[in-house]
Amino acid sequence: MSDHVYKSVELTGSSESSIEDAVQNALTKASQTIRNMEWFEVTETRGHIENGSVGHWQVSLKVGFRLD
Repeated sequence: MSDHVYKSVELTGSSESSIEDAVQNALTKASQTIRNMEWFEVTETRGHIENGSVGHWQVSLKVGFRLD
């Protein structure tokens, strides 16, 4: 078994179309500067209402990455 050490950061992604897209948007942006991302955990889901409908989704998540 390998002795890896991980660190986690909290991110919030948003999307006008879906919760899944909000998560993907956060991961895509984070992957531009964070290496070795290996897991995520959705910690909060919320949305913004515009004219009685969902205006956009906002999802907070913890992302874990392995330290070099």
